[in-house]
Amino acid sequence: MENISEDVLVRAGQGESQAFEEVYKASSGFVYNVALRVVNNTEDAREVTQEVFLIIYHKLKSFRFESSFKTWVYRITANYAINYAKKYSRTKTVPFDEELGLGAAPSEIESEMDKEHQGRIVDELLSEINPDQRACVVLRNIEGLSYEAIAQALNININTVRSRLKRAREKMLTLKNRKDII
Repeated sequence: MENISEDVLVRAGQGESQAFEEVYKASSGFVYNVALRVVNNTEDAREVTQEVFLIIYHKLKSFRFESSFKTWVYRITANYAINYAKKYSRTKTVPFDEELGLGAAPSEIESEMDKEHQGRIVDELLSEINPDQRACVVLRNIEGLSYEAIAQALNININTVRSRLKRAREKMLTLKNRKDII
């Protein structure tokens, strides 16, 4: 997520559409990626992203800069996506569609195919764990947050983060070994 100045956030919170558009452009990809990893479905991720930005729009005026904007957005996105996944989960897995560029060299194509294969494996494993665990795994292993930042973003105890990650990793490892997917 790009850095967004405090001035832009304040103006967006006051209802200035151009400032909110800057906030959206700087953070929409981040919100979508977190949502996609939690709900594991592109249609649902778009829906979650849309709803998250409605929440941000309405709550931005009350943002007090006590945490970073990124952490605040993480919290909103992860919590909404978890609740959405629990309530509306449609499918187990939907692989990401990545198109290969025309005229790519064979080694580039092989590299893209390996990335796509690994992405499908990760998606399949993530789809098998519950949304609370999935959010922790995504925030830790994909977004690179610390345990403390995850606890703050999800508004849970740090020991809860540790136990969710431990259980998720154990289940994913068991599934990987059982399915022998790699």
